[in-house]
Amino acid sequence: MAKRVELLSPAGTLEKLKIAFDFGADAVYGGVSHFSLRIRSGKEFSMEEFKEGIEYAHARGKKVYATINGFPFNSQLNLLKKHIVAMGELKPDAFIVATPGVLKLCHDLVPDMPLHLSTQANVMNVLDAEIYHDMGATRIITAREISLKDLVAIKEALPDLELEVFVHGSMCFAYSGRCLISTLQSGRVPNRGSCANDCRFPYEMYAANPETGTLFRLEEDEGVGTYIMNAKDLNLASHMQEILDSGVVDSVKIEGRTKTAYYAAATAKAYRMAIDDYYAGKFQDEKYQYELQSLQNRGYTDAYLVSRPFERHDTQSLDFTMQLGTHQVSGVSTEDGEYFMCKFKTLPEDELEVVAPFGSEIEKVENEFGSTYEKDGRFFMKFKKLQALNGKTLEAVHSGNTNPIKLPTKFPAFTFFRIPSHPDMGTYPKK
Repeated sequence: MAKRVELLSPAGTLEKLKIAFDFGADAVYGGVSHFSLRIRSGKEFSMEEFKEGIEYAHARGKKVYATINGFPFNSQLNLLKKHIVAMGELKPDAFIVATPGVLKLCHDLVPDMPLHLSTQANVMNVLDAEIYHDMGATRIITAREISLKDLVAIKEALPDLELEVFVHGSMCFAYSGRCLISTLQSGRVPNRGSCANDCRFPYEMYAANPETGTLFRLEEDEGVGTYIMNAKDLNLASHMQEILDSGVVDSVKIEGRTKTAYYAAATAKAYRMAIDDYYAGKFQDEKYQYELQSLQNRGYTDAYLVSRPFERHDTQSLDFTMQLGTHQVSGVSTEDGEYFMCKFKTLPEDELEVVAPFGSEIEKVENEFGSTYEKDGRFFMKFKKLQALNGKTLEAVHSGNTNPIKLPTKFPAFTFFRIPSHPDMGTYPKK
């Protein structure tokens, strides 16, 4: 049997790392310090936590790729060298780097470390892939704008080079990280990890006459929208069969280190199901979309991997920056599985859908605290009473309430509970 494709998830914190693995990821990527291209998430990992995450992964036969994919200034090079050596001592499974100079530096300082070239390098053709491969890159994380046809061409020319592609998450308005709008407006530099996502803002259009100094606002037709640079989110779950049929993709990647723990869980579970179903010969894309549609998103697009860019006219969300998903997360179980931590108002007798780690078994019970049961092929839970850890019984729990609530049975660590965002949402597809 051919080598199975790897499922690679984002890990912005140690908790999200554990959740990604528990919900089906084969590997995660994350980083520490300003040399990681997500400064906000990089600060959430200390060196000690990142080391713990690597040990957690290796104990389960999983992998961790360390991001050192920022674009350093000259004044930072000595600090960068120390950081590369320190990260190498933690024994991750690869470094992700973005520039030729940092690629060479990593090879010189940690010669045995596999090196993955970041999507920031914007590789879209055989010539660039070959140069980076010759420089020591064992894997290319290709540009989001590449086509499946071009991936095939690269693999045919360089069969030993691993290819990784993004299949889900936020899309950049420009070539990834090469946009200067955030730098211009707020001084936050995208390719140094601090993009302010200015492309997601609403804008008004004005016309100016330099001769008279006249400035007037242009009126817009209803429905045209003011989010003129807001790209929809990538969602290729329904195309996983085509992607894997190509035989040239070694790893499929989910974007989103700064997104929620639930996002880490739902995306890992959806794509884990899609990959496993593909190899089992029972691909059912409506199952995967059910999970992905539960997430907040900017509207979904399948972007450019399976279609040429100029053939696409639905990649922008002009009317809004974000919309609710089909479901709202009510709460999550504690790591010991005994208690419920509230994320959204919850009352006794609310029917909460159970979103458990991949492959989990849920015990069916009915007792003084509540019940668990199966309906239409999915598991649900209801509280009969909301008893806090301190013994008090509450009439309701609300978002921000830090009282752990006793669950009717022990659930796997980081099990999520959700309800439809609207009464006519959240219908599970019929088998």
